[in-house]
Amino acid sequence: MSRPGLPEIAFVRLTEVSREEILAHMQDPRVGEHMPLMTEPWDAQTVEGFIAAKEARWERDGLGHWAILCDGCYVGWGGFQKEGEDWDFGLVLRPDAFGLGSRIAAKALDVAKADPRISHVTFLLAPSRRSLSALARLGARFLGEVEYEGTRFRKYRLDLAGDA
Repeated sequence: MSRPGLPEIAFVRLTEVSREEILAHMQDPRVGEHMPLMTEPWDAQTVEGFIAAKEARWERDGLGHWAILCDGCYVGWGGFQKEGEDWDFGLVLRPDAFGLGSRIAAKALDVAKADPRISHVTFLLAPSRRSLSALARLGARFLGEVEYEGTRFRKYRLDLAGDA
């Protein structure tokens, strides 16, 4: 439910938005600035592989990444990915939607809090990320640096127990 005057945020499957929108989003050079695993430019084949991989996570885990809509328009993608015992949360917004990150994350965390399988959520941030105040406001704590797919990240954890 949205509040009067605020744009409506909705989560839909990635298959429900045009591949061209995802491609244009991921080809914006500002998007890759804090995505060290994005080492190659995206093309139509990359988008197809990305959607297939994210849909496979839904099939395997019953939860995954969504396309995110604001007032019906695609603004990015994000969601949860099972990594061992952790449910990792990621969010990749179009640059013109960066200001929606806190609202989108709050809505996604409400989904996590309602899921009995999820006791905590982790966040992996590239060392290039300087603004960490949103994580602090959420109550996430820094666990340390980890290596994922050969790249160093800062790992944070937010315990959800007792927050529901």
